Amino acid sequence: MQEKYLSRNFDIPNAHTLEVFEANGGYQAMRKAFKMDGETIIEEVKTSNLRGRGGAGFPCGIKWSFLPKESDLPKYLVVNADEGEPGTFKDRYLMELDPHRHIEGCIIAAWALGIRYGYIFVRGELQSAIRRLEGAIKEAYAKGYLGENILGTGFDFDLYVHPGAGAYICGEETGLIEALEGKSGQPRMKPPFPAVVGAFQAPTIVNNVETISSIPWIIEKGGEWFASMGVEKNGGPKLYGVSGPVVRPGVYEAPSGVTVRELLEDYAGGMLPGHELKAFIPGGSSCAVMTPDKLDSQMGFETMREAGSSMGTACITFMDTDTCMVRLAARLAHFYHHESCGQCTPCREGSGWVAKVLDEIEAGRGRMEDLDLLLDMCGNIEGNTICALGDSIAIPVRSYVQVFREEFERHIEEGCCSFPAWSKRRKGSSEAA
Repeated sequence: MQEKYLSRNFDIPNAHTLEVFEANGGYQAMRKAFKMDGETIIEEVKTSNLRGRGGAGFPCGIKWSFLPKESDLPKYLVVNADEGEPGTFKDRYLMELDPHRHIEGCIIAAWALGIRYGYIFVRGELQSAIRRLEGAIKEAYAKGYLGENILGTGFDFDLYVHPGAGAYICGEETGLIEALEGKSGQPRMKPPFPAVVGAFQAPTIVNNVETISSIPWIIEKGGEWFASMGVEKNGGPKLYGVSGPVVRPGVYEAPSGVTVRELLEDYAGGMLPGHELKAFIPGGSSCAVMTPDKLDSQMGFETMREAGSSMGTACITFMDTDTCMVRLAARLAHFYHHESCGQCTPCREGSGWVAKVLDEIEAGRGRMEDLDLLLDMCGNIEGNTICALGDSIAIPVRSYVQVFREEFERHIEEGCCSFPAWSKRRKGSSEAA
């Protein structure tokens, strides 16, 4: 296992406090950045091959370069800390255990881009993360690291924590901006992109928590070093979440490009005794499901796409042979239907119909033609919505039906679920055992 960087402070007692953070080298990257100009910092970030850690994987340095150098309006940094993807839980570790590293990354980004104000939009349920961030920001202000004329540089930067209200759709950057402005969190049409017209109609950069927390390491050790810690087009050390019936579930730091097998066996200790791997989701519930023959796939944006899924948030959920894929698909469909903002008809109506058809199959009232109907509905949803939530319904459901079609057919033929946890469900029954 590699040396820790992003997670270095996770096991240090009280590392969330300014005193302990600085005792372990904290805010030195910020001081170094203040001796560099913005263009130099942006070029280092480009060299690093740092890609967005929230799921989209857009190159961070290129995104930064889209922000206008001059603007009549103040420029904004918005951190997407609305971690709501089912199966994803890595960003909260950074906010709870190493909040000053994140603040340091915000300051460096703001310095490089000429940004005046920053907002960390945190999922409302993450109360511990909110408290830690607010406490760390208060300490940073008291030390002169935030506010006006930071360390005598003439640079002004104010940073705020903005709790969300629990809406999954606010994980989409423009829906998040709408909510930040006090509106309903409904995604905007793009273009214009946030870098041109973002928060309060001003130029805005939106980055994920882990993306910003990686910036101090790029400044401290250099873009080439960061790129060397990964594979082509995917730079740096990165955090991976592992959950399911494994020996050591949790958050692990590994190079970009690590294989799923390595994360399962070397980091998480393998499957629990008596549990056999059936499938896994590589990066949150919106990704296509994968089978054990894909365990040697590298965790990279291109490599996962080639393997038939996507890296997403890089939080892997492993499932054993007792997992009912019909029930899983139905539960996910209900989640996405509930979280649809309702703005786009294919998502609003289509997600409900997908959930209803899956409910019928799962309850033992399904028809064989329902399987092709599901695939047809997924095709009508995907690519026909303002944001990617529609795809988040269509892609996984399609994959469950295609990869585990025999299991769906068995539910329909037998009129019940054959898996132990749900074996008492009988044809026509809507109640679980």
